Amino acid sequence: MDIYNNTLATEDRKKLQELLSRIEKYEKSFVGYPCNLFFDYSELFPFMGHSINNVGDPFNTSNYKMNTLEFEREVVRFFAGLAELPEDEMWGYVTNGGTEGNLYGLFLARETLPGALVYYSEDTHYSVGKALRLLNMRSIMIRHQESGEMDYEDLRASLSIHRDAPAIVFATVGTTMTGAVDNISKIHSLLDEMLIEKHYIHVDAALSGMIMPFVEEPQPWNFKSGIDSIAISGHKFIGSPMPCGVVLAKKHNMERVARAIEYVGALDTTLSGSRNGLTPLFLWYGIKRHGMDGFKRMVDYCMKTAEYAVKKFNDNGIKAWRNKNGNTLVFPKPSQAVLSRWQIAVYKKIGHVIIMPHITEAQIDCLVNDIVNNPN
Repeated sequence: MDIYNNTLATEDRKKLQELLSRIEKYEKSFVGYPCNLFFDYSELFPFMGHSINNVGDPFNTSNYKMNTLEFEREVVRFFAGLAELPEDEMWGYVTNGGTEGNLYGLFLARETLPGALVYYSEDTHYSVGKALRLLNMRSIMIRHQESGEMDYEDLRASLSIHRDAPAIVFATVGTTMTGAVDNISKIHSLLDEMLIEKHYIHVDAALSGMIMPFVEEPQPWNFKSGIDSIAISGHKFIGSPMPCGVVLAKKHNMERVARAIEYVGALDTTLSGSRNGLTPLFLWYGIKRHGMDGFKRMVDYCMKTAEYAVKKFNDNGIKAWRNKNGNTLVFPKPSQAVLSRWQIAVYKKIGHVIIMPHITEAQIDCLVNDIVNNPN
């Protein structure tokens, strides 16, 4: 009996085709979320026919030989170079996205500084509150400035009240709605001012971690600036058919949580056991295909198109702005008629467009015309 000789019913094939058509249609109005739609991984399709599993630490061995650990190590080293994490301190792994990376950063922070207080901005990604509950960590939410950046006077006041406790500061490099960057240097100066020697800084740089290395004057954001761990997404700027990312941390902090697992012959240092072995391959392929020069051109294109969008919106009477080195265009929340046609993220009274490599000036023109012709 051939147990593999099963075919899909005609109605099921039709259902798949309808899904594909719907996704292809929605891609044309995909302007409000930070995912690059320009990618082609067709050369990697043969690997989809195999059970690839990166169980365990990427810098260790595994009894499960169908893995891409060698490629994962190359990906981690690439991101470590961008984030200026010294080789002798370098460690990281490919995650299933920014949420896992942020959870891991907070996990390491908790194990490094038991009983510490976590300080995070009200503009921090929504997943952080969930992570804090999962890890049962005490925390204080800090107010934000109008730009979306952390309010440092509020941070100073909170640190001053709790100077007796170790501090974990969760900073954001590229906030979700406005693309604001929390000032790592300012955070360090406040910790020094309050004489809080025991501290840990984790950075969520989901999108901007692939932008800051390629702009002329980046704000302080990486390990050179004094951070302890960072999460960067892979499906956002590089582009991928499935969510993925990288978390980077100092090796000596990771060693606090490492455990040897005999039956898989691996060192357990990550959050999940079995890990996607395809996403490191996608990221490796994207990195090799574009290279540093290619990513620089992509960032330059996004910055130029973002500037065009700001001018186009403002020339048509729509107040729009963006933060320094930001590809997020912020403007008043448009009408429901516009929202029904465009995939625009909104929060309270604002909406935004995120200028990714697939966004064109022609799309910006169409969106502006739609907003002008469909006022609230």
